Amino acid sequence: MAILIDENTKVLIQGITGREGSARARFMLDYGTKVLGGVTPGRGGGQVWGVRVYDTVREAVEARGQIDASVTFVPGPQVREAVIEAIEAGIRFIVIPAERVPLHDSLEMITSARREGARRTLRAWRGCRA
Repeated sequence: MAILIDENTKVLIQGITGREGSARARFMLDYGTKVLGGVTPGRGGGQVWGVRVYDTVREAVEARGQIDASVTFVPGPQVREAVIEAIEAGIRFIVIPAERVPLHDSLEMITSARREGARRTLRAWRGCRA
């Protein structure tokens, strides 16, 4: 199996101001992960554990440069929008630890990932062969 991330991977956390996003951000920072920023619409300009929060993924990419990976800590019904936003901003590796993602949304994300060259993006779903 190939190594998908390493100590140099630059990460963005979508949903960083929520309970799960904030807790996981702390774990990631303690572990030494290079967290470049977080995204929560309407909360841009703030900070979580010293990590700058942006309103959009595109805004984070413009401010911080290339971002290698995104982790989406958003509720299942909002995952599609978050993932497509990250793909459109040029992020090619996205981890989606979400449950209850509607099937149609999953299919749209897979289609978008394939179209933009992010084939490995959707491996986080159990049983999904993107």
